[in-house]
Amino acid sequence: MFSNSKDVALGELVDTRGKIKIILLLAMPAVIENFFQTILGFVDTLFVAKISLDAVSAVGVTNAVLAVYIAIFMSLGVAVNVLVAKYIGAGDSEKAKHIGQQAIVMAIVLGVIFGAITFFFATPLLHLMGIEDNVLEQGTLYFRIVAIPSVLISLMFVLSSIIRGIGDTKTPMKITIGINLLNIVLDYVLIFGFALIPALGIAGAALATVIARTVGSILLWINISRSKDLGFIKDYWKLDRKYIWDLITLGTPVGIERLVMRVGQVLYFGFIVVLGTNTFAAHQIAGSIETFSYMIAAGFATAATILVGQNLGANSYNDAREYAKLSTMLGVGLMTIVGLILFFFGRWIGGFFTSNASVLDEIQIALQIDAFIQPILAVVLILTGVFNGASNTKFPMYITTIGIWGIRTVFVYLLGISLGWGIAGVWIAIGLDNLFRALVLWQRFRSDRWIKKDKIQSV
Repeated sequence: MFSNSKDVALGELVDTRGKIKIILLLAMPAVIENFFQTILGFVDTLFVAKISLDAVSAVGVTNAVLAVYIAIFMSLGVAVNVLVAKYIGAGDSEKAKHIGQQAIVMAIVLGVIFGAITFFFATPLLHLMGIEDNVLEQGTLYFRIVAIPSVLISLMFVLSSIIRGIGDTKTPMKITIGINLLNIVLDYVLIFGFALIPALGIAGAALATVIARTVGSILLWINISRSKDLGFIKDYWKLDRKYIWDLITLGTPVGIERLVMRVGQVLYFGFIVVLGTNTFAAHQIAGSIETFSYMIAAGFATAATILVGQNLGANSYNDAREYAKLSTMLGVGLMTIVGLILFFFGRWIGGFFTSNASVLDEIQIALQIDAFIQPILAVVLILTGVFNGASNTKFPMYITTIGIWGIRTVFVYLLGISLGWGIAGVWIAIGLDNLFRALVLWQRFRSDRWIKKDKIQSV
Protein backbone atom coordinates (compact mmCIF):
# COMPACT_ATOMS: atom_id res chain seq x y z
CA MET A 1 0.00 0.00 0.00
CA PHE A 2 1.37 3.37 -0.90
CA SER A 3 0.67 6.94 -1.84
CA ASN A 4 1.92 8.26 -5.15
CA SER A 5 2.95 11.48 -3.41
CA LYS A 6 6.63 12.16 -3.97
CA ASP A 7 6.96 13.23 -0.36
CA VAL A 8 5.86 10.16 1.55
CA ALA A 9 4.87 6.54 1.22
CA LEU A 10 2.04 5.34 3.43
CA GLY A 11 3.82 2.18 4.45
CA GLU A 12 6.90 4.04 5.73
CA LEU A 13 5.30 5.96 8.60
CA VAL A 14 3.02 4.16 11.03
CA ASP A 15 3.12 6.19 14.24
CA THR A 16 0.67 8.98 15.02
CA ARG A 17 3.08 11.75 14.06
CA GLY A 18 3.73 10.05 10.73
CA LYS A 19 0.02 9.67 10.04
CA ILE A 20 -0.55 13.36 10.79
CA LYS A 21 2.24 14.24 8.35
CA ILE A 22 0.64 12.10 5.64
CA ILE A 23 -2.78 13.68 6.24
CA LEU A 24 -1.34 17.18 6.00
CA LEU A 25 0.64 16.33 2.85
CA LEU A 26 -2.58 15.20 1.18
CA ALA A 27 -4.96 17.75 2.67
CA MET A 28 -3.06 21.02 2.26
CA PRO A 29 -2.78 20.92 -1.56
CA ALA A 30 -6.54 20.30 -1.69
CA VAL A 31 -7.13 23.24 0.68
CA ILE A 32 -4.90 25.48 -1.45
CA GLU A 33 -6.66 24.34 -4.62
CA ASN A 34 -10.08 25.12 -3.12
CA PHE A 35 -8.85 28.50 -1.84
CA PHE A 36 -7.50 29.44 -5.25
CA GLN A 37 -10.71 28.46 -6.99
CA THR A 38 -12.78 30.56 -4.59
CA ILE A 39 -10.57 33.65 -4.88
CA LEU A 40 -10.49 33.43 -8.65
CA GLY A 41 -14.24 32.88 -8.72
CA PHE A 42 -14.64 36.28 -7.10
CA VAL A 43 -12.31 37.85 -9.66
CA ASP A 44 -14.23 36.18 -12.48
CA THR A 45 -17.51 37.60 -11.15
CA LEU A 46 -15.91 41.03 -10.85
CA PHE A 47 -15.00 41.03 -14.55
CA VAL A 48 -18.49 39.96 -15.58
CA ALA A 49 -19.97 42.68 -13.36
CA LYS A 50 -18.07 45.25 -15.46
CA ILE A 51 -20.20 44.21 -18.46
CA SER A 52 -23.60 44.76 -16.81
CA LEU A 53 -25.82 43.58 -13.98
CA ASP A 54 -27.80 41.61 -16.57
CA ALA A 55 -24.60 39.73 -17.41
CA VAL A 56 -24.09 38.91 -13.73
CA SER A 57 -27.64 37.57 -13.54
CA ALA A 58 -27.16 35.56 -16.73
CA VAL A 59 -24.00 33.90 -15.38
CA GLY A 60 -25.61 33.33 -11.96
CA VAL A 61 -28.67 31.58 -13.37
CA THR A 62 -26.55 29.52 -15.76
CA ASN A 63 -24.32 28.40 -12.88
CA ALA A 64 -27.44 27.33 -10.97
CA VAL A 65 -28.35 24.98 -13.84
CA LEU A 66 -24.74 23.83 -14.19
CA ALA A 67 -24.79 22.92 -10.49
CA VAL A 68 -27.10 20.06 -11.42
CA TYR A 69 -24.71 18.91 -14.16
CA ILE A 70 -21.78 19.18 -11.76
CA ALA A 71 -23.59 17.12 -9.11
CA ILE A 72 -23.69 14.23 -11.59
CA PHE A 73 -20.09 14.64 -12.73
CA MET A 74 -18.88 15.02 -9.14
CA SER A 75 -20.63 11.82 -8.09
CA LEU A 76 -18.71 9.91 -10.76
CA GLY A 77 -15.52 11.62 -9.59
CA VAL A 78 -16.08 10.53 -5.97
CA ALA A 79 -16.80 6.95 -7.05
CA VAL A 80 -13.65 6.57 -9.17
CA ASN A 81 -11.54 8.31 -6.51
CA VAL A 82 -12.63 5.79 -3.89
CA LEU A 83 -12.24 2.73 -6.12
CA VAL A 84 -8.82 3.75 -7.47
CA ALA A 85 -7.65 4.39 -3.89
CA LYS A 86 -8.84 0.94 -2.78
CA TYR A 87 -7.20 -0.87 -5.68
CA ILE A 88 -3.96 1.04 -5.15
CA GLY A 89 -4.13 0.18 -1.45
CA ALA A 90 -4.59 -3.47 -2.38
CA GLY A 91 -1.52 -3.27 -4.63
CA ASP A 92 -3.56 -3.93 -7.77
CA SER A 93 -2.59 -1.16 -10.16
CA GLU A 94 -4.12 -3.02 -13.12
CA LYS A 95 -7.61 -2.80 -11.61
CA ALA A 96 -6.93 0.85 -10.74
CA LYS A 97 -6.10 1.52 -14.38
CA HIS A 98 -9.13 -0.42 -15.58
CA ILE A 99 -11.66 1.34 -13.32
CA GLY A 100 -10.04 4.69 -14.12
CA GLN A 101 -10.44 4.21 -17.87
CA GLN A 102 -14.02 2.99 -17.47
CA ALA A 103 -14.77 6.18 -15.50
CA ILE A 104 -13.24 8.27 -18.29
CA VAL A 105 -15.49 6.54 -20.82
CA MET A 106 -18.50 7.26 -18.60
CA ALA A 107 -17.40 10.87 -18.20
CA ILE A 108 -17.23 11.32 -21.98
CA VAL A 109 -20.67 9.73 -22.47
CA LEU A 110 -22.26 11.84 -19.71
CA GLY A 111 -20.56 14.98 -21.01
CA VAL A 112 -21.91 14.41 -24.52
CA ILE A 113 -25.42 13.72 -23.18
CA PHE A 114 -25.52 16.91 -21.11
CA GLY A 115 -23.98 18.84 -23.98
CA ALA A 116 -26.81 17.67 -26.23
CA ILE A 117 -29.39 18.62 -23.59
CA THR A 118 -27.88 22.10 -23.49
CA PHE A 119 -27.84 22.39 -27.28
CA PHE A 120 -31.53 21.56 -27.65
CA PHE A 121 -33.00 22.86 -24.37
CA ALA A 122 -30.85 25.80 -23.22
CA THR A 123 -33.65 28.36 -23.42
CA PRO A 124 -36.36 26.19 -21.77
CA LEU A 125 -33.99 25.28 -18.94
CA LEU A 126 -33.23 28.93 -18.23
CA HIS A 127 -36.96 29.72 -18.38
CA LEU A 128 -37.52 27.10 -15.67
CA MET A 129 -35.10 29.02 -13.46
CA GLY A 130 -37.34 32.08 -13.75
CA ILE A 131 -34.83 34.12 -15.76
CA GLU A 132 -36.12 37.52 -16.84
CA ASP A 133 -36.67 38.21 -20.55
CA ASN A 134 -34.05 40.96 -20.66
CA VAL A 135 -31.44 38.51 -19.37
CA LEU A 136 -32.54 35.47 -21.40
CA GLU A 137 -30.58 36.26 -24.57
CA GLN A 138 -27.29 36.74 -22.73
CA GLY A 139 -28.00 33.76 -20.48
CA THR A 140 -28.69 31.46 -23.42
CA LEU A 141 -25.54 32.59 -25.22
CA TYR A 142 -23.35 32.04 -22.15
CA PHE A 143 -25.03 28.73 -21.30
CA ARG A 144 -24.58 27.29 -24.79
CA ILE A 145 -20.91 28.23 -25.03
CA VAL A 146 -20.03 26.92 -21.57
CA ALA A 147 -22.24 23.83 -21.35
CA ILE A 148 -22.41 22.36 -24.85
CA PRO A 149 -18.81 21.18 -24.28
CA SER A 150 -19.90 19.69 -20.92
CA VAL A 151 -17.53 16.83 -21.64
CA LEU A 152 -14.72 19.16 -20.53
CA ILE A 153 -16.38 19.64 -17.13
CA SER A 154 -16.95 15.92 -16.64
CA LEU A 155 -13.39 15.07 -17.69
CA MET A 156 -11.92 17.66 -15.32
CA PHE A 157 -13.75 16.10 -12.38
CA VAL A 158 -12.98 12.49 -13.27
CA LEU A 159 -9.36 12.89 -14.37
CA SER A 160 -8.42 14.87 -11.26
CA SER A 161 -10.28 12.33 -9.06
CA ILE A 162 -8.30 9.45 -10.59
CA ILE A 163 -5.02 11.24 -9.85
CA ARG A 164 -6.10 11.94 -6.26
CA GLY A 165 -7.01 8.27 -5.90
CA ILE A 166 -3.34 7.28 -6.12
CA GLY A 167 -2.54 9.79 -3.38
CA ASP A 168 -1.38 12.68 -5.55
CA THR A 169 -3.22 15.86 -4.56
CA LYS A 170 -0.45 18.20 -5.70
CA THR A 171 -0.85 17.68 -9.45
CA PRO A 172 -4.58 18.61 -9.55
CA MET A 173 -3.76 21.62 -7.35
CA LYS A 174 -1.03 22.88 -9.70
CA ILE A 175 -3.16 22.38 -12.80
CA THR A 176 -6.20 24.04 -11.21
CA ILE A 177 -4.17 27.06 -10.16
CA GLY A 178 -2.61 27.31 -13.62
CA ILE A 179 -5.85 27.13 -15.60
CA ASN A 180 -7.61 29.56 -13.28
CA LEU A 181 -4.84 32.10 -13.77
CA LEU A 182 -5.18 31.48 -17.51
CA ASN A 183 -8.93 32.00 -17.17
CA ILE A 184 -8.43 35.41 -15.56
CA VAL A 185 -6.06 36.56 -18.31
CA LEU A 186 -8.41 35.29 -21.02
CA ASP A 187 -11.38 36.90 -19.24
CA TYR A 188 -9.74 40.30 -19.47
CA VAL A 189 -8.62 39.86 -23.07
CA LEU A 190 -11.81 38.34 -24.47
CA ILE A 191 -14.37 40.33 -22.46
CA PHE A 192 -12.86 43.78 -22.97
CA GLY A 193 -10.72 43.22 -26.06
CA PHE A 194 -6.99 43.63 -26.48
CA ALA A 195 -4.92 44.76 -29.50
CA LEU A 196 -6.49 43.02 -32.52
CA ILE A 197 -8.85 40.92 -30.39
CA PRO A 198 -12.35 42.48 -30.28
CA ALA A 199 -14.37 42.87 -27.06
CA LEU A 200 -16.73 39.88 -26.89
CA GLY A 201 -18.52 40.69 -23.65
CA ILE A 202 -20.29 37.77 -21.97
CA ALA A 203 -19.37 35.47 -24.88
CA GLY A 204 -15.73 36.23 -24.10
CA ALA A 205 -16.21 35.21 -20.47
CA ALA A 206 -17.71 31.90 -21.64
CA LEU A 207 -14.94 31.27 -24.17
CA ALA A 208 -12.28 31.97 -21.55
CA THR A 209 -13.82 29.31 -19.31
CA VAL A 210 -13.99 26.75 -22.13
CA ILE A 211 -10.38 27.35 -23.21
CA ALA A 212 -9.15 27.03 -19.61
CA ARG A 213 -11.08 23.76 -19.14
CA THR A 214 -9.69 22.41 -22.42
CA VAL A 215 -6.14 23.10 -21.30
CA GLY A 216 -6.86 21.58 -17.88
CA SER A 217 -8.32 18.41 -19.38
CA ILE A 218 -5.33 17.98 -21.71
CA LEU A 219 -2.81 18.45 -18.88
CA LEU A 220 -4.63 15.98 -16.60
CA TRP A 221 -4.87 13.45 -19.45
CA ILE A 222 -1.15 13.74 -20.18
CA ASN A 223 -0.33 13.32 -16.48
CA ILE A 224 -2.34 10.09 -16.24
CA SER A 225 -0.95 8.70 -19.49
CA ARG A 226 2.60 9.17 -18.17
CA SER A 227 1.89 7.83 -14.66
CA LYS A 228 3.58 4.56 -13.70
CA ASP A 229 0.63 3.67 -11.47
CA LEU A 230 -2.03 4.50 -14.03
CA GLY A 231 -1.31 4.93 -17.72
CA PHE A 232 -3.70 3.78 -20.44
CA ILE A 233 -4.22 0.23 -21.72
CA LYS A 234 -5.98 -0.18 -25.08
CA ASP A 235 -8.20 -3.06 -24.00
CA TYR A 236 -9.43 -1.17 -20.93
CA TRP A 237 -11.38 1.29 -23.10
CA LYS A 238 -13.93 -1.40 -23.89
CA LEU A 239 -17.06 -1.08 -21.75
CA ASP A 240 -16.99 -3.44 -18.78
CA ARG A 241 -20.39 -3.95 -17.14
CA LYS A 242 -18.97 -4.85 -13.73
CA TYR A 243 -16.84 -1.73 -13.41
CA ILE A 244 -19.57 0.50 -14.83
CA TRP A 245 -22.03 -0.92 -12.32
CA ASP A 246 -19.55 -0.43 -9.46
CA LEU A 247 -19.16 3.24 -10.44
CA ILE A 248 -22.92 3.74 -10.75
CA THR A 249 -23.84 2.06 -7.44
CA LEU A 250 -21.14 3.94 -5.53
CA GLY A 251 -21.63 7.31 -7.22
CA THR A 252 -25.43 7.53 -7.44
CA PRO A 253 -26.00 8.23 -3.71
CA VAL A 254 -23.37 11.00 -3.88
CA GLY A 255 -25.19 12.60 -6.82
CA ILE A 256 -28.56 12.32 -5.06
CA GLU A 257 -27.08 13.87 -1.91
CA ARG A 258 -25.82 16.88 -3.89
CA LEU A 259 -29.16 17.30 -5.67
CA VAL A 260 -31.10 17.03 -2.40
CA MET A 261 -28.96 19.84 -1.00
CA ARG A 262 -29.51 22.01 -4.08
CA VAL A 263 -33.28 21.56 -4.13
CA GLY A 264 -33.53 22.11 -0.38
CA GLN A 265 -31.41 25.23 -0.73
CA VAL A 266 -33.78 26.67 -3.33
CA LEU A 267 -36.74 26.05 -0.99
CA TYR A 268 -35.35 27.61 2.17
CA PHE A 269 -33.87 30.49 0.16
CA GLY A 270 -37.48 31.29 -0.72
CA PHE A 271 -38.27 31.53 3.00
CA ILE A 272 -35.32 33.87 3.57
CA VAL A 273 -36.48 36.16 0.74
CA VAL A 274 -39.71 36.66 2.72
CA LEU A 275 -37.63 38.22 5.50
CA GLY A 276 -36.69 41.12 3.23
CA THR A 277 -34.04 42.23 0.78
CA ASN A 278 -31.53 43.29 3.44
CA THR A 279 -31.79 40.00 5.30
CA PHE A 280 -31.41 37.97 2.12
CA ALA A 281 -28.41 40.08 1.08
CA ALA A 282 -26.86 39.61 4.52
CA HIS A 283 -27.42 35.87 4.32
CA GLN A 284 -25.83 35.67 0.87
CA ILE A 285 -22.80 37.69 1.94
CA ALA A 286 -22.37 35.66 5.14
CA GLY A 287 -22.61 32.48 3.05
CA SER A 288 -19.97 33.79 0.65
CA ILE A 289 -17.64 34.52 3.56
CA GLU A 290 -18.27 31.09 5.07
CA THR A 291 -17.28 29.50 1.75
CA PHE A 292 -13.66 30.08 2.68
CA SER A 293 -14.04 27.96 5.82
CA TYR A 294 -15.42 25.08 3.75
CA MET A 295 -12.09 24.85 1.96
CA ILE A 296 -10.29 23.57 5.06
CA ALA A 297 -12.80 20.85 5.90
CA ALA A 298 -13.12 19.88 2.23
CA GLY A 299 -9.34 19.48 1.99
CA PHE A 300 -9.22 17.17 5.00
CA ALA A 301 -12.24 15.29 3.66
CA THR A 302 -10.27 14.66 0.45
CA ALA A 303 -7.33 13.33 2.45
CA ALA A 304 -9.63 11.14 4.57
CA THR A 305 -11.31 9.62 1.51
CA ILE A 306 -7.97 8.72 -0.06
CA LEU A 307 -6.38 7.33 3.12
CA VAL A 308 -9.42 5.36 4.24
CA GLY A 309 -9.85 3.94 0.75
CA GLN A 310 -6.21 2.92 0.39
CA ASN A 311 -5.96 1.36 3.85
CA LEU A 312 -9.20 -0.57 3.49
CA GLY A 313 -7.96 -1.77 0.13
CA ALA A 314 -4.90 -3.12 1.95
CA ASN A 315 -7.17 -4.65 4.65
CA SER A 316 -5.66 -2.28 7.25
CA TYR A 317 -8.90 -1.56 9.07
CA ASN A 318 -7.32 -0.14 12.22
CA ASP A 319 -5.10 2.22 10.24
CA ALA A 320 -8.09 3.37 8.19
CA ARG A 321 -9.99 4.11 11.39
CA GLU A 322 -7.06 6.02 12.90
CA TYR A 323 -6.58 8.11 9.76
CA ALA A 324 -10.29 8.92 9.88
CA LYS A 325 -10.11 10.04 13.52
CA LEU A 326 -6.94 12.07 13.05
CA SER A 327 -8.29 13.78 9.92
CA THR A 328 -11.46 14.73 11.78
CA MET A 329 -9.56 16.01 14.85
CA LEU A 330 -7.21 18.12 12.74
CA GLY A 331 -10.10 19.56 10.75
CA VAL A 332 -12.08 20.37 13.91
CA GLY A 333 -9.07 22.14 15.42
CA LEU A 334 -8.47 24.32 12.38
CA MET A 335 -12.17 25.06 11.87
CA THR A 336 -12.41 26.16 15.50
CA ILE A 337 -9.74 28.76 14.78
CA VAL A 338 -11.74 29.86 11.72
CA GLY A 339 -14.79 30.13 13.97
CA LEU A 340 -12.96 32.53 16.28
CA ILE A 341 -11.99 34.68 13.30
CA LEU A 342 -15.62 34.78 12.11
CA PHE A 343 -16.87 35.64 15.59
CA PHE A 344 -14.56 38.58 16.17
CA PHE A 345 -13.94 39.85 12.63
CA GLY A 346 -17.11 38.89 10.76
CA ARG A 347 -18.51 42.41 10.60
CA TRP A 348 -15.18 43.79 9.41
CA ILE A 349 -14.98 41.16 6.63
CA GLY A 350 -18.58 41.97 5.67
CA GLY A 351 -17.48 45.56 5.15
CA PHE A 352 -15.68 44.49 1.97
CA PHE A 353 -19.06 43.55 0.50
CA THR A 354 -21.34 46.36 1.68
CA SER A 355 -21.39 49.61 3.65
CA ASN A 356 -25.07 49.30 4.62
CA ALA A 357 -25.10 49.40 8.44
CA SER A 358 -28.25 47.30 8.90
CA VAL A 359 -26.95 44.63 6.53
CA LEU A 360 -23.61 44.62 8.35
CA ASP A 361 -25.44 44.13 11.66
CA GLU A 362 -27.18 41.07 10.25
CA ILE A 363 -23.94 39.73 8.74
CA GLN A 364 -22.35 39.99 12.17
CA ILE A 365 -25.22 38.07 13.79
CA ALA A 366 -25.05 35.34 11.14
CA LEU A 367 -21.28 34.89 11.37
CA GLN A 368 -21.19 34.94 15.16
CA ILE A 369 -23.68 32.08 15.17
CA ASP A 370 -21.75 30.39 12.38
CA ALA A 371 -18.58 30.58 14.50
CA PHE A 372 -20.05 27.88 16.75
CA ILE A 373 -21.07 25.79 13.73
CA GLN A 374 -17.56 25.60 12.25
CA PRO A 375 -16.15 22.65 14.26
CA ILE A 376 -19.48 20.84 13.80
CA LEU A 377 -19.31 21.44 10.05
CA ALA A 378 -15.79 19.97 10.05
CA VAL A 379 -17.12 16.73 11.54
CA VAL A 380 -19.90 16.56 8.93
CA LEU A 381 -17.71 17.16 5.89
CA ILE A 382 -14.72 15.06 6.95
CA LEU A 383 -16.73 12.09 8.19
CA THR A 384 -18.71 12.20 4.95
CA GLY A 385 -15.34 11.85 3.19
CA VAL A 386 -14.51 8.95 5.53
CA PHE A 387 -17.76 7.16 4.75
CA ASN A 388 -17.21 7.75 1.03
CA GLY A 389 -13.72 6.27 1.32
CA ALA A 390 -15.31 3.20 2.91
CA SER A 391 -17.66 2.91 -0.10
CA ASN A 392 -20.55 3.79 2.22
CA THR A 393 -22.10 6.60 0.19
CA LYS A 394 -25.73 5.79 1.03
CA PHE A 395 -25.66 6.66 4.72
CA PRO A 396 -24.48 10.29 4.20
CA MET A 397 -27.18 10.62 1.53
CA TYR A 398 -29.89 9.51 3.96
CA ILE A 399 -28.92 11.84 6.77
CA THR A 400 -28.33 14.78 4.41
CA THR A 401 -31.87 14.33 3.10
CA ILE A 402 -33.28 14.27 6.64
CA GLY A 403 -31.11 17.18 7.74
CA ILE A 404 -31.82 19.50 4.81
CA TRP A 405 -35.54 18.75 4.44
CA GLY A 406 -36.59 17.70 7.93
CA ILE A 407 -34.50 20.08 10.00
CA ARG A 408 -32.92 22.98 8.12
CA THR A 409 -35.86 23.92 5.88
CA VAL A 410 -38.46 23.40 8.65
CA PHE A 411 -36.55 25.38 11.28
CA VAL A 412 -35.68 28.20 8.88
CA TYR A 413 -39.42 28.72 8.58
CA LEU A 414 -40.23 28.15 12.28
CA LEU A 415 -37.41 30.19 13.78
CA GLY A 416 -36.79 32.74 11.06
CA ILE A 417 -40.38 33.54 10.07
CA SER A 418 -42.89 32.15 12.58
CA LEU A 419 -40.98 33.19 15.70
CA GLY A 420 -39.62 36.31 14.03
CA TRP A 421 -35.97 35.65 14.85
CA GLY A 422 -34.94 36.74 11.35
CA ILE A 423 -31.42 35.95 10.24
CA ALA A 424 -30.53 34.59 13.68
CA GLY A 425 -33.27 31.97 13.28
CA VAL A 426 -31.98 31.09 9.80
CA TRP A 427 -28.43 30.42 10.98
CA ILE A 428 -29.54 28.59 14.12
CA ALA A 429 -31.54 26.31 11.79
CA ILE A 430 -28.40 25.73 9.71
CA GLY A 431 -26.54 24.90 12.91
CA LEU A 432 -29.22 22.43 14.04
CA ASP A 433 -29.03 20.62 10.70
CA ASN A 434 -25.25 20.32 10.90
CA LEU A 435 -25.37 19.28 14.57
CA PHE A 436 -27.83 16.50 13.76
CA ARG A 437 -25.69 15.20 10.92
CA ALA A 438 -22.45 15.45 12.93
CA LEU A 439 -23.89 13.50 15.88
CA VAL A 440 -25.36 10.76 13.71
CA LEU A 441 -22.21 10.38 11.60
CA TRP A 442 -19.96 10.34 14.67
CA GLN A 443 -22.14 7.79 16.49
CA ARG A 444 -22.18 5.59 13.40
CA PHE A 445 -18.41 5.89 13.12
CA ARG A 446 -17.78 5.12 16.80
CA SER A 447 -20.03 2.06 16.70
CA ASP A 448 -17.92 0.65 13.85
CA ARG A 449 -20.95 0.47 11.57
CA TRP A 450 -19.41 2.83 9.00
CA ILE A 451 -18.03 -0.23 7.23
CA LYS A 452 -18.32 -3.97 7.68
CA LYS A 453 -14.94 -5.59 8.03
CA ASP A 454 -15.99 -8.55 5.92
CA LYS A 455 -16.60 -6.20 3.01
CA ILE A 456 -12.99 -5.12 2.91
CA GLN A 457 -12.16 -8.32 1.08
CA SER A 458 -14.57 -7.44 -1.73
CA VAL A 459 -12.35 -4.78 -3.25
